[in-house]
Amino acid sequence: MTAYPAWTPASRPGIVPLHPYGFGTILGRSFVALRHNPKVLLGFALVTQAVAYIVLTAAVAAAAVASFTRLDTVAPGSDDFDAILAGSVVVTSATALVLGVATGALSVVVQGVVVAEVAHAVVAEKPSLKAVWARVKPVVWRLIGYSALTVLATVVAIGVLAGIVALLVMSVLWLGILLGVLAVLGLVVVSLWLAAKLYLVPSAIILERAPVFRAIARSWRLTRGRFWSTLGVFIVISVAFSIVAQIISIPFSLIGSLVPAIIAPTGETDTGAVVGLIVVQVIGQFGILLVQCIALVVQSTSAALVYVNARMRGEALDHDLQTYVEARDAGATELDDPYLVGVGRVVARPAPVPYGAAGVQTGYGLPGGQSGYGMHGTQPGYATPGGQPGYGGPAAQPGYAAPAGQRGYTSPSGQPEYTLPAGQPGHEQRSRDDAPAGGDPAASAATDRPAHVETPRTRSDPAGATPTTWVAPGSNGDA
Repeated sequence: MTAYPAWTPASRPGIVPLHPYGFGTILGRSFVALRHNPKVLLGFALVTQAVAYIVLTAAVAAAAVASFTRLDTVAPGSDDFDAILAGSVVVTSATALVLGVATGALSVVVQGVVVAEVAHAVVAEKPSLKAVWARVKPVVWRLIGYSALTVLATVVAIGVLAGIVALLVMSVLWLGILLGVLAVLGLVVVSLWLAAKLYLVPSAIILERAPVFRAIARSWRLTRGRFWSTLGVFIVISVAFSIVAQIISIPFSLIGSLVPAIIAPTGETDTGAVVGLIVVQVIGQFGILLVQCIALVVQSTSAALVYVNARMRGEALDHDLQTYVEARDAGATELDDPYLVGVGRVVARPAPVPYGAAGVQTGYGLPGGQSGYGMHGTQPGYATPGGQPGYGGPAAQPGYAAPAGQRGYTSPSGQPEYTLPAGQPGHEQRSRDDAPAGGDPAASAATDRPAHVETPRTRSDPAGATPTTWVAPGSNGDA
């Protein structure tokens, strides 16, 4: 008995089509991913960022209280007061800087989780947080190292530029100010350029398990030729969420400034006023934090989609993803990671076919080494089997005789006109013989011709020839 493969339903579509897509698809689908698996994406980002914000605020506040309360032990204006004040400022700033770097490290971990989840969403999978974290955990320190490296490079660059500008200001004021403005503008341009070129580093670390510097090289290579689209995605999403954050923060800032005047109009310190002010500020900060988490998720999703699109265009990742989806839906269990199959693959573009001479097109080639098809032209005769002569092209056809009273159709140049077979009447004779009996005026008018109209003669109808009459088949001709 012949075994046929079982029917399988069509594969479920992912958040993006499994073929190269454009700028609009990246922007639109970046928001769709958040709706695809909000528990993993938004939930993890919100909890992580909230914990980091609370720890940062509490630690900075504790450092400030511990350092600035020492000022109460010395007299204002003394040397010890100034020294303690300077030390308190340094301690508080250092605490805020260190914890800010730690918060940035947590942000890049969130970005790694988002990239891993989006990689599953592309092939229509909805993993749990545990499955996503299992993919991120082996490379989490690489993400943190990359974040620390970017922070260090930023601090060094800003410090060097600030030192140069300060020296110029102390020597030549106007020159220092001018170079300071140019340095700030140049720093903005370089920052945007680096942001676009390094936009895919977390995606390469997560999906390719690449070390930090190899991931930087991969991002640099994948964005080659796609710089402006990558920069456009980064700028549009950043500016959009910055505007949304400002829109949310402005009302809460106004409410926070009006609450003390409403609750304690006389300026007296009231517990209710303090509590109300704290509640308003906390609500406002929570709204801003929510917007920042959504922005982080959408930004990370767009980076993952840019990465997938770049590899589809340059490394044929779409074929690997389609193969994976078809095998998975067919019931296969042991499948290779499609994002690791063709890393660094070079897909050669087909060379352009050279055209022939002007006005002449070349034939189309056939696969397997067969000769190409020629273009339309004079067709040769067809050979027949058995040694018979080949069939030539169509022979010259004779012209056709015209109805009575009209000029005959001329044949093509060099071809004889059409003559009637022997024994058959012309068009005029058939019309008269087929006329209805009974003297119908309409029929007579349709068949009779004026006397002065002569029937045109053909070359084969000499003058004085008697007209032929129609004879029914099988008759003796006397009817």
